[in-house]
Amino acid sequence: MSKRKALRIVATVGGSFIGLVGTIVALLLMKKLSFATAMLMLVALVAMYIGFGVLTAVYRLVGKLE
Repeated sequence: MSKRKALRIVATVGGSFIGLVGTIVALLLMKKLSFATAMLMLVALVAMYIGFGVLTAVYRLVGKLE
């Protein structure tokens, strides 16, 4: 994978993460979410990004084994 393509993927993932965090914080500030609900959503978001990152890494590792 070229550096440019890898940088684009990292920028896209980072942008989507920041966008979702911003949405959760905005909903919290507008009092649409309670503090506990917002924290739960943020923890779940981080866990999903870590989980999919591990899944992607394992998929790429298995691809190299074949």
